[in-house]
Amino acid sequence: MSERSLSAPDAGGYWRYSPPAVVLHWLVALLIVGLFGLGWYMMEIEKQPGADWYFNLHRSLGLTVAALVVLRILWRASHPPEALPVSVPFWEKKLSLAAHWLLYSCMFVMPLTGYLGSAYNKSGVAFFGIALPFWSAPDRNLSKLFFTIHEALVWVFVAVIVLHALAGLKHLLIEKDKVFQRMWF
Repeated sequence: MSERSLSAPDAGGYWRYSPPAVVLHWLVALLIVGLFGLGWYMMEIEKQPGADWYFNLHRSLGLTVAALVVLRILWRASHPPEALPVSVPFWEKKLSLAAHWLLYSCMFVMPLTGYLGSAYNKSGVAFFGIALPFWSAPDRNLSKLFFTIHEALVWVFVAVIVLHALAGLKHLLIEKDKVFQRMWF
């Protein structure tokens, strides 16, 4: 066990993530799933009266996720996880590493493109009703570009999340190797 991990093996001797890492993981996961649902709903009601409330909520939750992701990255950088058990095949370890890099990339780029799309929009960005300062003049083309990237990237993000969840379930239900329990409460 790494001295910096601040976690201890469980009763069975298996390494686990620390409680802050577990809470941040599941909180961010729930918020991201909620943002996906809210985003798709927003596209259905985009032109209807009252839709702005949903867009502002989506932006606010997206900014919240961005802040939590920064915390996750800082926590993980100072509390590196133990290696996966030797029972996990080499190819799975490499795929896991690639998937985690892609997950973190999406968790960074999704809020960034959403923020920039909104920042270049004439309505700007508000965080739970508090208008954030404009730092640039509205630019419809840039706004559309960032929103197009944001909307296209959601499919990559969903695919990697599904792969990540299926891998976790495989470890929990089929392999029963305690890999899933490393990130469970």
